[in-house]
Amino acid sequence: MAPSSTLGASTTPTPGNPFRQERAGSMRDMDDVQHLKDGLAPPSRAAKDARSLSNASIFGPRGASLAITGAGPGSFSSNLKNLNAPRHTGSRPELNTFTSREDVHSDEMGASERRQADFREKISKEFKIKTGSENLLDALLQKPSKQSKDQRFKVESELSSSNRKIAELKSQLEEEIERSKRPSTPNQNQHRLSSLFRGSPLRSPNHVEFVSDVEHIESHPEAESPTFVLAETLQALEVEGMQPDYYVSRANGLVELFKRHPTLKYDLAWSIFGLRVQTMLLSESREVVAAGYRVTRHAIADRKSLQTIRSLHTDSLVILSLVKESKATIEREQALKFIRAFLDVKDGVKEISNAVIRTVVSIAEHPEDRLRNMAILTLTEVLIRDGVLVKNAGGLAPLTDALGDGTYPGSESLVSAFLYLTDAPQLRHILSSGRELEAPFSAFTDPSAAYGHEEKLKVNARSIASILNTWPGLFTLATRGFATLRSLILSLSHPEPFARDLVLDLLFDVLHIKPPSWTSSFLAGRRLTTYGRVSSIKPDQMEQQWQVESEDDANRVSLIDQYTALILAVLVHCRLIEALSLLIEETVDPSLRRKTTLLLGEVLKLANYTLPSGISSNLQVLPSLMKNPFQDIKDDNLGVPVSSIIYQVDSVNRTLHRTSAATASTANTKAKPDNNNSQKTTDSGKPRLSIDMDEIHFRSLLVETQVVSTVNYLKWKWDLILDIIEGPLLNPKRLDEAIKATKFLKRLVGFYRPFKYRFSNARNTKPNQRYVRVGCALFRCLLQTNEGVQYLTESKLLRQLAECLAQLDRMSGLTSTSPLFAPERVSETMTSGYFTLLGALSSDAQGLVMLARWRILNMFYRIIDLQDREDLVQLLLGNMDFSIDSHLRVMLSKALISCPKAIRIFSTKLLRKYATQDIPTNSQDTASDVAYWAIRLLVTQLYDPEVEVSEVAVQILQEACNRKSYLEYVVKCRPALDHLGEIGAPLLLRFLSTSLGYKYLDGLDYITQEMDDWFLGRNEKYVTLVEASLSRALSHESERPKSMVDEPIVRQQLGIVPPHFYRELTRTKEGCKLLRDSGHFEEFVSTIQSSWSESGDAETMLKVKGCLWAVGNVGSMELGAPFLELSNVVRYILMIAEGSEVMSMRGTAFFVLGLISRSLHGMEILAEHGWDAATDQNGQSLGYCLPPSLDIFFSIRPTRVEIPFPPQITLKSMPPARDESDPTESRVISLVIDLGNTVLTKRAIGDLHSIRNQRPELFKSVAVFRRVMYIFECHRFRLPVMRFVIDMFDKNVMRQIVLEEASDEAESDEETESQPLTAKPFPST
Repeated sequence: MAPSSTLGASTTPTPGNPFRQERAGSMRDMDDVQHLKDGLAPPSRAAKDARSLSNASIFGPRGASLAITGAGPGSFSSNLKNLNAPRHTGSRPELNTFTSREDVHSDEMGASERRQADFREKISKEFKIKTGSENLLDALLQKPSKQSKDQRFKVESELSSSNRKIAELKSQLEEEIERSKRPSTPNQNQHRLSSLFRGSPLRSPNHVEFVSDVEHIESHPEAESPTFVLAETLQALEVEGMQPDYYVSRANGLVELFKRHPTLKYDLAWSIFGLRVQTMLLSESREVVAAGYRVTRHAIADRKSLQTIRSLHTDSLVILSLVKESKATIEREQALKFIRAFLDVKDGVKEISNAVIRTVVSIAEHPEDRLRNMAILTLTEVLIRDGVLVKNAGGLAPLTDALGDGTYPGSESLVSAFLYLTDAPQLRHILSSGRELEAPFSAFTDPSAAYGHEEKLKVNARSIASILNTWPGLFTLATRGFATLRSLILSLSHPEPFARDLVLDLLFDVLHIKPPSWTSSFLAGRRLTTYGRVSSIKPDQMEQQWQVESEDDANRVSLIDQYTALILAVLVHCRLIEALSLLIEETVDPSLRRKTTLLLGEVLKLANYTLPSGISSNLQVLPSLMKNPFQDIKDDNLGVPVSSIIYQVDSVNRTLHRTSAATASTANTKAKPDNNNSQKTTDSGKPRLSIDMDEIHFRSLLVETQVVSTVNYLKWKWDLILDIIEGPLLNPKRLDEAIKATKFLKRLVGFYRPFKYRFSNARNTKPNQRYVRVGCALFRCLLQTNEGVQYLTESKLLRQLAECLAQLDRMSGLTSTSPLFAPERVSETMTSGYFTLLGALSSDAQGLVMLARWRILNMFYRIIDLQDREDLVQLLLGNMDFSIDSHLRVMLSKALISCPKAIRIFSTKLLRKYATQDIPTNSQDTASDVAYWAIRLLVTQLYDPEVEVSEVAVQILQEACNRKSYLEYVVKCRPALDHLGEIGAPLLLRFLSTSLGYKYLDGLDYITQEMDDWFLGRNEKYVTLVEASLSRALSHESERPKSMVDEPIVRQQLGIVPPHFYRELTRTKEGCKLLRDSGHFEEFVSTIQSSWSESGDAETMLKVKGCLWAVGNVGSMELGAPFLELSNVVRYILMIAEGSEVMSMRGTAFFVLGLISRSLHGMEILAEHGWDAATDQNGQSLGYCLPPSLDIFFSIRPTRVEIPFPPQITLKSMPPARDESDPTESRVISLVIDLGNTVLTKRAIGDLHSIRNQRPELFKSVAVFRRVMYIFECHRFRLPVMRFVIDMFDKNVMRQIVLEEASDEAESDEETESQPLTAKPFPST
């Protein structure tokens, strides 16, 4: 709703946090309101006393039943036809069975999306069943085999059934996705509609002819004439005395006609169509009235049509419908949707009258109204489009209350609306108090309000997170000396446990702190096992951290980290450290204390990394917590001493640091074979068996494994077997002993033989993956020595595997009734693990010799050619090691070119680890040779006919270019990217960072063209790209789970500064010379100097932002920093950051200053102005800089903006009275005004009842009714009061106004007939 100029709306949820887990579904409850169905349901039985069209009730009694089979109160079907109603003689299919090409396409797309959602939901359920079965099977494996044999068999059967269902559902989902992508072929005959439209008849045949013609049209939809159907339907609506479902079905036909022919509504004859609509809206049947609103809503074309519709007195009719009781929900819903349709038209909000908005405000103020959420949503949208209209109607109060009470499920949308108004000074003064965004904080700062309102606190916490993650929100909360944030932090001292815990979760979320993997154990109090868990953490996350650090840091500028550093500085300024320290000292809840301790440790670590040393060094001392670290030893209520808690967190952090450092160093020196994540790293906390083990100990371990004593592999101790393989068996002497003196190795290798049907028949479950890990370790162990190689070569394992693979080749002559690699066996059994075992052989030259000896490589070529076995192709390619130059590389090259698109994408993704990482090999090829081979293949993939394949290749090459040597090699390959357009643009920009790439692009005349393109418009597009990236990075959209097969691609991460042309240009001296000669930088500086204070023109502000990003990217490079000093542009950027009236403009300037601080020269310039930058241990800038004073930085200079207020309302401007000399009529008007005063309401109601009993003709007067409606437009009334006043009047009054029927009173008073309310709708103010 709000423009993307703000930083974002919310934060990314942190795993393991109940507050963040519910955020992704925060708007789920609003779907029933925001996405209301378009249709209505007629009554289930016909009305008994239907009357003529000319009478007071023309379509049936108002009390007709609204019961719908299987539907709840207020619900309605997608079409207005009652399927249960009896059909009349000569009935026919309704007009709503027509479908146009556009509707068919949209319906097909919607149906396809629903089917895909169903498939995904079923897959999710099956995955849960599979996980539960695996866990149960893992538990059963720990029991004796005889006791759990039957249970294991049942669990394995259920697990295989789940695997089969998952495979089938995935296949169906992929087919549905492919089917939805195919364009539907339209019917050629449907193009005849345009010619039939021009020659359509306008004559109205009789009813019998109409029925036959409609039946003919329904059987031949291509012969439909829209004007003919429209004319006949309107004539059918003239029939009087029919049942309500008759009119409802005709209205449905009109709606479907408008959907099929959208241009038809532009040529409506409103003199006829408007009369039909008016008669429907005056019906006493709620369903008919609702159908009238629906037809009118679909007839809206532009603002002129809205004015025509309002001339039909729809304002008064809508008010009458909205103030009805809740049992008329179906009518009220359609009336409100009719008002919401005004917002879909350009400038349509200006046609919404003040009276209608006040009625919607009354609904929003009524807490028990079923349409309250829908009314709040409507007011929110109107607030963005015309805030003055909502302000004048008193709509800010209910919106603020909805934001603060925590009952409105769409609180983020309300926050976005308020933030949009807060950002710009022209709109900021629409907010009455300027403290509307402080409403969610009240639930935390008031202890009495927090108790027993857990859901309310969660909703408010989400709102606070949304506010804190935007520039307007942060600036608003920083006013008055950060009083609001200080009160939130002080709420940690309130004795409400749930509120305290939620505030801690909020701080975790706002600071983007991801709790470590041992958090749950630490919070549960498992202190003795914490260190063991830390030391046994899988190194995948640490490996990713090392990988990020090894990349070119200059290409990874995180705006999220810079914004987090500012929020942390603000919270520290609001005494967050002291509040956490006090909470640790005072709380008696051990779980809350541990959570607070964890947050304190993470905050200190974050401060040490992101804040300047002058600030972070003072925080590490913790004087308030360590003033007497042994004071709580004597106090039994406080439990663990404070010093012990701090020592525990510090020890865990040091252990994590040592483990990550060891992992990084190991990654640089030690080979780490990758076999599709099948191998499991040995726990570093568990002592490994020694290689130099004596014979007696070794034999005892072999006996302990149970391998030599039994052939039942279920009794074997597989963990001990793995330890022996990775330990003593690496000693050639122990290996020779295991081969010749015991049956250990013979039985272990025999277990994997296909025709033994042990490993090959084992179920494909998570616990059984240990067999694959042991097998891979065994193969690698045997490949270490000549004896092992000889033993493996002569074993029957590879021979039988070759025979089973040959069954896939039709030309081999080997067949089987149940092949080992049949699709069902591959998915349900451990047969797929054989490819993992063969992958372990492919990582060694001796293993490749074995594969060639048994002609397994020949079988691999055959598998690559199988068009109907993509599962086998992916298993083969995904498990092989291509680091050695062999036939496997030829197979991969073949798969990249000749296989289907899915395999080509999969194969391209496999090249990522070879092109971006150092892959140690056992051959003579260096790591760079392997990377160069992968880069050559990726460059070839750029010319793939499928754009998806080329896009994946571009992403991987862009990541590979983070290393200068790889970047230069990519340039040497001279790739042509012109055919990829925007997809290949980021990769071409990376070429500019080296002199070689600059010369290559200069020869293609790319640089000058791209420079002109960026100077003339791409800078503005870059602003949109950055702000969209920030918004998505700070949003709470749940990420879809990644595929189990595809290797994830590291894409352009959200919140990272995208590549900028001028940034890459200034990496080389040639680029700096070109930039100096072009004069573009001087133009950017001139724009910033001349328009830095702009706050009204959106186009100028967008241009200034584009210039700011260009200057910041240039200044972030060491070669580009001198441009800053020569132009003195930093002074103007500081003026924007500290003095601009647009908050989002200030935020852009803050980010740009962070970019400038990344260069040494830029950091010195900022230091001269008092800005302090954070640096690492080597003195290199991290790109995070802070202003010298937060109070000055967040200060907003008050501005005065004249807001047009409505003219002073007096009774003299009211429509004239029925009789100026009648004091009773004046008394009625005065009493209606008194109803707005809660003190006088009761007396005014009694007096009105008395007057009605004495003078009933006053409440049948059109003039009195007009004056009352005028009062409703000018004053605020509660919804029950408006309903009471309107129910006092006779129901024929509205009919007299709308249809302008001449009553006795109107004939005697012509002036009354000429009043504005009769001739035109309420004026919009």
